[in-house]
Amino acid sequence: MAALCPSARPHLRPVVVRDAGRRGLPRRSPTLSKTPLARRHNTAPFAVRAHGHSGAGTKGAVAEPNKMSGFVGEMRQVAMKLHTREQAPKEGKAESKSPPRAFAPTREGYLQFLVESKVVYDTLETTIAEAASPQFTGFQNSGLERSEALAKDIAWMRDTYDLEVPEPKEDGPGMEYSRLLREFATNDPPAFICHYYNTYFAHTAGGRMIGNKVASMCLDSAELEFYKYEGDLTQKLEAVRGEINSLAESWTAEQRQRCLDSTMDSFKYSGSIMQAIMS
Repeated sequence: MAALCPSARPHLRPVVVRDAGRRGLPRRSPTLSKTPLARRHNTAPFAVRAHGHSGAGTKGAVAEPNKMSGFVGEMRQVAMKLHTREQAPKEGKAESKSPPRAFAPTREGYLQFLVESKVVYDTLETTIAEAASPQFTGFQNSGLERSEALAKDIAWMRDTYDLEVPEPKEDGPGMEYSRLLREFATNDPPAFICHYYNTYFAHTAGGRMIGNKVASMCLDSAELEFYKYEGDLTQKLEAVRGEINSLAESWTAEQRQRCLDSTMDSFKYSGSIMQAIMS
């Protein structure tokens, strides 16, 4: 069993988490925080938006002036209904079914999370790049792509902490999600777009918040590439939001509903990957 990160041992913090090889990896140096240690390891309660679209007021929050416009506004409303009040105080609607779990990440668990995440992002980005459906061409080169950044971070964790990079298992959460995404890409593009939206947009909000917390507890406050974007992130999100809204105008009412109905599965599969952080 992996050992808890040093800053996770003295005080386990409550967290809300939704249930839901060395070759070829580049080397890099992390960006280390200069924040004093006393400030890095804040002992205040910490509610994690495991699939959070709600980033307002958090470190690295991104301005999204048109987040409620068009069909994407409907998608966001459905997603927020699946958040609890602890996860999204202003918009959460779901009832908490169990007490918050203590947030106790491990380096090995976080590396596993990065590996499983890369499987998913590889699938999403390959599908978009190959335009498995003509509907996907507008999402090519969006600037939100994460696979290359994940490869760098996996290599850095391997080299910095002398960790063995785990191979994703066929029955693991990353591969299971990948198979579902490939099926949707071929047979149900609107459902695929739902997963695409929830994966990328959640990462820019709650995902970055979780990354900051794990970095402060386990990674000497290193800023990983997974959470960095070149250029104006708000513009990138607005462009993708516009593409989804435009595409949805060509869908039938049934296709639009199938897209919305896929939100629950998006939470389920992303949540299962998130669990790896504390393994």
